Amino acid sequence: MKKNTIALMVSLALGSMAAPVFAGDSITSAFSESTASVDFNLRYESVDQDNALKNADAFTLRTRLTYKTGSFNGFSAVIEAEDSRNVLGMDDYNNGNGKNAGIYSVIADPETTELDQAFVQYKSDTLTVKAGRQVITYDGHRFVGHVGWRQDRQTFDGVSVAYAPSKELKLNYAYVTQRNRIFAEAKDFDAKDHLFNASYSTSIGTLTGYGYLLEVDNDTDNSLDTWGASFKGATSAGETKISYAIEYATQDSDTATSSFSADYLALEAGATFSGITATLGYESLGSDDGMYGFSTPLATLHKFNGWSDQFLGTPAVGLVDTYVSLGGKALGGKIVVAYHDFSADEASATVDDLGTELNLLYAKKFDDNYSAGVKYAAYSAGDGGAGKVDTDKLWVWVNAKF
Repeated sequence: MKKNTIALMVSLALGSMAAPVFAGDSITSAFSESTASVDFNLRYESVDQDNALKNADAFTLRTRLTYKTGSFNGFSAVIEAEDSRNVLGMDDYNNGNGKNAGIYSVIADPETTELDQAFVQYKSDTLTVKAGRQVITYDGHRFVGHVGWRQDRQTFDGVSVAYAPSKELKLNYAYVTQRNRIFAEAKDFDAKDHLFNASYSTSIGTLTGYGYLLEVDNDTDNSLDTWGASFKGATSAGETKISYAIEYATQDSDTATSSFSADYLALEAGATFSGITATLGYESLGSDDGMYGFSTPLATLHKFNGWSDQFLGTPAVGLVDTYVSLGGKALGGKIVVAYHDFSADEASATVDDLGTELNLLYAKKFDDNYSAGVKYAAYSAGDGGAGKVDTDKLWVWVNAKF
């Protein structure tokens, strides 16, 4: 679904909303209820790695403009543009799209101006259908997310359907024809992805089942099929809230020259008391005999396995992440401290210890319009055979929405 197709779809949607005017129905109220908004994200990011690359610094401003029509007979439309620019000439970094490659460390925020979203929506009490370029996220972004941490977030071209026949049951399906990735248009992928997700809520938690059948549309054999299930819930013990989650998935990767299988397992328990949330977790992205690591190419990867982004691609030996975190409110804002211990799922004579990482966050929301924060990640490398080096990253940002 190319850009001109999306523009045509939105034009047709607006036209279809307007067509009944001639039959005596007015669309005036739909447009009078339309809204426009703008979102500014100004951020400084630095990367210091213990290798031959120069330290990276980036000062970028992301501007997102959104226009949403009102609803007419259940139909509405959204058009959204996104722009990311360097500020004050601070662009000493590899942007992940070719600029300064091999000279500076990577900060994946290229300068770009893009159509972020453009879709037609039909919505009733139980059914929502979207056609066009859109954000799609499922289950906390572990397998399908928008990578919203980066200035150029990830969206998808295609059709999505959400059906809720009851309060407890939710059914989701999406067919994706293009992955609009975080590296600007030059690195977008044509795709033939089928995304299935269903959940059922009970008094003790939510049971979810999913199937994500991915394929890059490049005339090669490259299917990546993942099937899995999770159960997540919470209860109370006195004044303490207890949360729990378990998830398992299996994955098959097939190409013209190879075929691999790997498993995924995640366990997490948390307790909230006196305004503090303590979480202990275990996540295993399995390996197929040290030759292939479980992959989640559509995920919001920055959210998982440490903020320094060492494991955006799972190593062939797999990845086991044992982590603990503390979070709460202090100094008028939100504070998070997290520690990760990484190891290989299939250890070898040269690769076993994949390192450790400390994450720190302070974020404050001033009102409905303004927020700011600072975040730090310090990764300490393990075995030299893992191909990782000590890495420090720092972010400072201010956000404004109107």
